[in-house]
Amino acid sequence: MNKMLRQLFTAVIVLFAILGMSTSIITAICANALNNDTRNSRALYHELGAQRGSILASDGTVLASSVPSNDAFNYQRTYADGALYAPVTGYFSISQRADRGIESSYNSLLSGESESLFWQRLKSIASGSENKGATIETSIKPSLQSAAYQALGSRSGAVVAIEVKTGRILAMVSTPSYDPNELATHDSKTLEQTYTNLVEANPSPLLSNATSQLFPPGSTFKTVVAAAALETGKYQLDSQIPAGASYTLPGTSTQLTNSSWQANGSNGTISFEDAIAYSSNTAFAQLGVSLGQDAIAQQATKLGFGSSITIDSSNSSGTPMKATASRFPTSMSDDKLALASIGQGDVVETPLQNAMIAAAIANDGQLMHPTLVDRVRASDLSVLSETKSSVMSTAFSADTANTLTEMMKAVVTKSSPSLAPNGISVAAKTGTAQIGMNNDAIDGWVMGFAPADDPQIAVSVLVHNITDYGITAAGPIFSSVIEEALKQ
Repeated sequence: MNKMLRQLFTAVIVLFAILGMSTSIITAICANALNNDTRNSRALYHELGAQRGSILASDGTVLASSVPSNDAFNYQRTYADGALYAPVTGYFSISQRADRGIESSYNSLLSGESESLFWQRLKSIASGSENKGATIETSIKPSLQSAAYQALGSRSGAVVAIEVKTGRILAMVSTPSYDPNELATHDSKTLEQTYTNLVEANPSPLLSNATSQLFPPGSTFKTVVAAAALETGKYQLDSQIPAGASYTLPGTSTQLTNSSWQANGSNGTISFEDAIAYSSNTAFAQLGVSLGQDAIAQQATKLGFGSSITIDSSNSSGTPMKATASRFPTSMSDDKLALASIGQGDVVETPLQNAMIAAAIANDGQLMHPTLVDRVRASDLSVLSETKSSVMSTAFSADTANTLTEMMKAVVTKSSPSLAPNGISVAAKTGTAQIGMNNDAIDGWVMGFAPADDPQIAVSVLVHNITDYGITAAGPIFSSVIEEALKQ
């Protein structure tokens, strides 16, 4: 009898040990996975049952907030001017939870579950009050965001504006856009249909043209090739480089030409400054071949090509917001290298990348980490964190940056004066990239900064799938954003 009791006692102890271990595994080791599982309805009700923090613009304008709702979820997520700010905010829904933008990258702070809000949660428990998420204050300037969005209108494209010295993103627009309010609905059937429509649209508005899509940069990439050339120490503004009315791509019978007679130069050469000012294809194709793909690739890498760019660096508390890696191809034949050197062929980049290139030129060669969040505040308004600007890399020397600035100023004064609104001194580069199966469409670009002699803002504009030149399509958008940014 005693033996049987001992065996039963042992069996009970073992079962209790197994129960304790399994409970510990579920509540500790597997807790995050279970909480994040979209099939976990309890976690969903828990998230939507708490007041999610707000997302604000730099002037305090509310971009996203949670208001009480008369249903089982307690709170409804709402977005002011949803389509205008969608590339910045992302959305929060009952099916996808936090998806894209600030909603995703700062999710645990917005939901109130971040470790940095531990003491706030204790205070809430002690006082019997509701736990609230943190408020995220962004660097977005509403007047600038609105100006860029309105200027793009119904066309597909993107605008990115960056504060030169800090890397703060002042505007980030993508069109076509979507309304996050339609994805924040508590009606699951309506939500499912809306989401399906957005995903199946071509192009999908859910993919930001500013950060998630790649486009051939056209002649704006000539700034990168020019930087590589200047870094060799062999070129100056008045250096004469090979040009001409046409250039036969190496190893082919394909003739490359220019879009204006000024870009041809004279007697087969053109000054380095005029090669940029008049966007000479024949000059930069030959220059690229002369420099070699390694030199250009190294310069592109220093400017951020080849790696995805994390916005807000390591400060996020969710899934970091990343821009797709821009690409400069390798192992090219010389004919491909010639095309890549004028921003055609297989070289592609994001509008964010192009804005960062302009900002690096304006900032004496210092490439700054791009940021969207200025600070995070707890519900009692105490500051939990504040973003500090940091250098991503030294892309090139200050001398190279100064020379590039003079070359880009010549673009405006010699060939594109419309880019300088109301007498503002502007440094810029236009781009017209041929796209499509038969090169029957265009991606139009302008990138640059202002004021040219005391840079404050760098801007990149893309208008996708059009039939106009870059200066015609993207130029007015660029100048309107510059004008709005520098209003007194």
